[in-house]
Amino acid sequence: MRERSGQYRARMVKSVMSKSLKRVERALAEAGVKTEILEMAEGTRTADDAARAAGCHVDQIVKSIIFMGETDGRVVLFLTAGGNRVDAAKASAVAGEPLGKADAGVIREQTGFAIGGVAPVGHVSEIRAFMDPRLMEFDVVWARRAMSLRLIRARFPGLRQRKWLISLSERE
Repeated sequence: MRERSGQYRARMVKSVMSKSLKRVERALAEAGVKTEILEMAEGTRTADDAARAAGCHVDQIVKSIIFMGETDGRVVLFLTAGGNRVDAAKASAVAGEPLGKADAGVIREQTGFAIGGVAPVGHVSEIRAFMDPRLMEFDVVWARRAMSLRLIRARFPGLRQRKWLISLSERE
């Protein structure tokens, strides 16, 4: 599926970027992902808000859902389409261990991001990640930080060939 045509109200961010946003930009560039970091004119607190601001389908919004492995104590990241939810039982089966709620301190320590603002890439340590195949249906996806007006517009060449895509979502 192609990007839904629509206008988004944004301006290119040329101002000072945080260290974490610079890490995200660098990780995407190193992966060959074409991006634009945009500051939206309206809020992006929810996936629906972000989709309205970006003028795209809600499933083009990438949500980052974090669990903590109850066996190894490491966080596990699930990237899902904006209209989907991650089923905890399916996520545990995919991760190969029981998963529980990750606390804010552990999330910050292992990803480098605050809870509610974990980006899909640019973490300070290696993070196991799984991705909803629904995201593959789009040429362009948007990642957001819940407490920010910034969105990252990304084109993912070769996304359909990734092996870490798994179906573990259910519609909200």
